[in-house]
Amino acid sequence: MGTEAPDSGRTMISKDNKDQTAPPSKLDAGDLFVLKSRGSWLHCGYHLTTSIVAPALLSIPFAIGLLGWGAGMVCLSLAALVTFYSYNLLSLVLEDQDRRGKRQLHFRAMANDILGPGWGKYFVGPLQLGICYGAVISCILIGGQSLKFIYLVARPNGSMQLSHFIVIFGGLKLIMAQMPSFHSLRHINLVSLLLCLAYCACTTAGSIYIGKSRNAPPKNYDVTEVGINRLFGTFNAISIIATTYGNGIIPEIQATMAAPIQGKMFKGLLVCYSVIISTFFSVGISGYWAFGNQVMATVLSNFTDQGKNLVPEWFLLITNIFVVVQVSAVSLTYLQPTNVVIERRFADPEKEEFSARNIIPRIVFRSLSIVIATTIAAMLPFFGDIMALLGALGFIPLDMIMPAVFYNVTFKPSKRSLMFWGNAIIAVVATVLAVVGSVASVRQIIIDAKNYRLFANV
Repeated sequence: MGTEAPDSGRTMISKDNKDQTAPPSKLDAGDLFVLKSRGSWLHCGYHLTTSIVAPALLSIPFAIGLLGWGAGMVCLSLAALVTFYSYNLLSLVLEDQDRRGKRQLHFRAMANDILGPGWGKYFVGPLQLGICYGAVISCILIGGQSLKFIYLVARPNGSMQLSHFIVIFGGLKLIMAQMPSFHSLRHINLVSLLLCLAYCACTTAGSIYIGKSRNAPPKNYDVTEVGINRLFGTFNAISIIATTYGNGIIPEIQATMAAPIQGKMFKGLLVCYSVIISTFFSVGISGYWAFGNQVMATVLSNFTDQGKNLVPEWFLLITNIFVVVQVSAVSLTYLQPTNVVIERRFADPEKEEFSARNIIPRIVFRSLSIVIATTIAAMLPFFGDIMALLGALGFIPLDMIMPAVFYNVTFKPSKRSLMFWGNAIIAVVATVLAVVGSVASVRQIIIDAKNYRLFANV
């Protein structure tokens, strides 16, 4: 059986991974049962793609609309370059730790070992759990909204409420959440990769179809906001794009790979970013081209106008079915850090993984986790505003600031080198964006507060 010191997050010798490093002080059921190191770089690519290429990318045309063509494309391109670079930095640090015999399995352990005691427990750990569980809630909300859309296409005068569909989707998650480990999601995440390509292709084709049709809306590419509203709109757009590229679980994904891990994450990132480039840019460009500054927060909302479908009904149904199925995989991926905590607290690493002693607590507490997330999603259908705040506070620090800091502290590049100052600049600029993005998100929450109502049918 695998072992790991709970405070260090280090992988040790196991039945499944004979080549992992030195003996532990204590078994950790969370890492032993959830973060199994059996995957290949290709499996890593599937996990990475599912964690980044999610239905949130359908908001990219809206973000470009807040910035305009030039600034929007520059921001979208810079975010791709910076996040790819940052994720690679994080991977290099993880590989260096592995060479030293300290394979890190999660962000919390990295922060503790590299920056000192307390960083993982009081900053990185809570931050990561907050954004990951928030992402699970958002996915359940998106799944419910897509199910409601499918229902209304089939029955325009149907009486079912959004909360009903959220509960239905939550019920599906209740079953899928019992998948025992992160590695067991590899085939699900391969299907997820194919589905995200499918609904992005549908969205792009639909936007082009509408943009060229007789019913095409008038196109105006001017940024309509002025003054302070334009300023906050710009920061809001940057936060949307940064959050769309967000991951927050790179160490956990790298932990799923079998040793030796050197060079594998880079290959996985190449798989992931080939999908990112083909989906983010196609959806962003086609959506903004078709609808201009009238593009909505989710571009699929523009496919209907005053109750009239601008594309064939079957096309809308297929696209939303793809979204529903793919977002279920995304929610499973972001549930893994929560599963690690649950297993650590309630499982017994001395017993077999599928013994009654471990299966019963796993079913009970994972189910409770999904029930809570589903309840919050149904209660707060405007959770997207809250998630924008969590994204600014969480994804930007974990995906842009911490990798640069970890690299400079670990490898200590010369203070005269381009690497050192490049990382420092990324960390400083990302810090400013996190602060300003948080302020913009809070402002948006205050503006939208008048529309808030528990269990609203939006």
